[in-house]
Amino acid sequence: MALLTHLLACAFGTGSWVAVNGLWVEVPLLVTVLPEQWDLPSYITIIIQMANVGPLFITLMNRFQPGLLKEVAVIYLVVSVGVIACLLLSFLWNHTSVIAGKSRSIAFLILTFFLSLVDCTSSVTFLPFMMQLQPQYTTTFFIGEGLSGLIPSLIALGQGSGMSSCANVSYEVNITAGNETVESTIFQLETQYFPPNFSTLVFFLLMTAMMLTCLLAFFFLTRQPKVWELSQQQLFPSNIVLNSFDQILDEAADSQLNRGCSCSKDRKGPGDILTEKVSYSLTKLTFIYLLITWVSALTNGVLPSVQSYSCLPYGHTAYHLATTLSSMANPLACVVAMFLPSRSLSLMGFLSIAGTGFGAYNMAIAVMSPCPLLQQSQWGDAIIVLSWVLFTGTLTYVKVMAGVILRSRSRSALVWYGVLEQLGSLLGALLMFPLVNIYGLFKSADYCSLQCPA
Repeated sequence: MALLTHLLACAFGTGSWVAVNGLWVEVPLLVTVLPEQWDLPSYITIIIQMANVGPLFITLMNRFQPGLLKEVAVIYLVVSVGVIACLLLSFLWNHTSVIAGKSRSIAFLILTFFLSLVDCTSSVTFLPFMMQLQPQYTTTFFIGEGLSGLIPSLIALGQGSGMSSCANVSYEVNITAGNETVESTIFQLETQYFPPNFSTLVFFLLMTAMMLTCLLAFFFLTRQPKVWELSQQQLFPSNIVLNSFDQILDEAADSQLNRGCSCSKDRKGPGDILTEKVSYSLTKLTFIYLLITWVSALTNGVLPSVQSYSCLPYGHTAYHLATTLSSMANPLACVVAMFLPSRSLSLMGFLSIAGTGFGAYNMAIAVMSPCPLLQQSQWGDAIIVLSWVLFTGTLTYVKVMAGVILRSRSRSALVWYGVLEQLGSLLGALLMFPLVNIYGLFKSADYCSLQCPA
């Protein structure tokens, strides 16, 4: 019975961020079809930030009308919306509409909003429900949350999305010279895409199956015996108040808005550093909060908006690998933080500088698009993929350890963690969206027809 409950808790956790993570790893294939093309990541980034109206609404309702929202009913609604949105996306993802004379992926963008709404809202609904079960199942839930990022990445790797080659394509053109019209054939290199091992339809159907599994797991979990009276020591080192947003921030303030970091600051790890109470000066706390804001802006807003411009000049294979491997780096960094924790502010500062350096390289390549450094070299491909993986991994570790430090201080400290994380992510997305889509500071081009200076 206990094993079954662990499996249900894990399956329930996979539904927390699987939809958004699935979108991100499928983007290398989507940009080749949808009319937004290289601008698509910036649209997804800003839509995810807009979807935070969901957790904001839940928070305000719990603050001013406690008990009005029924936790189980809200989760049923949220996950059901996720199942329906994933299913609709499977069939409507490539449908376009003409808006102001331009073709737009309206169906895709609207369904992306609903999927983001589901995942963002899960951060403030799933965990309070898990607190009604025995505490050992909460750890299993976080394992499932980690799988919500890992499984879509593995599926995308198996799909082989983004593979392409250059082909010489001939065109018949009419050339008019005086009163004579002559037909001529011209040849031009163009990018041709290999069909993936399975289609985008199948990929989103697999995401639908994962959301449906989450819904079924939740149905059976609601039938499990609940723990209504537990001492604080039986749960976690902190005070826990059900249906409280503060409590949610205590457990998952370090969850990323668009990638869904799956680590919890309350999970027991070697050394059990999480119960240690450490005092920090105002200057050090300010430094930590500035790091949180800066790192969140980079990882959740600024760099994701230009990932296509940073990677596509090297080809779709590089973009595909950068997207999937950096998505894997997120939960991996959480695991590293759990087993190799460090409260050193010097180390956090060093890693923040290193991660910012990798981000600066990625941004510089995006600015140089479509003719970046080492474009015709395998070294260029390898460096950009490695840079994205290290950028995600190092800054994720910084965010996790910042959460650990603030977790040991007070609940209000973690509340401010969540506020600044949201603020940084929003500012980053709002900054980049007009730069990409209105001012057109980043340039795109067909990979095979590029004519860059030697």
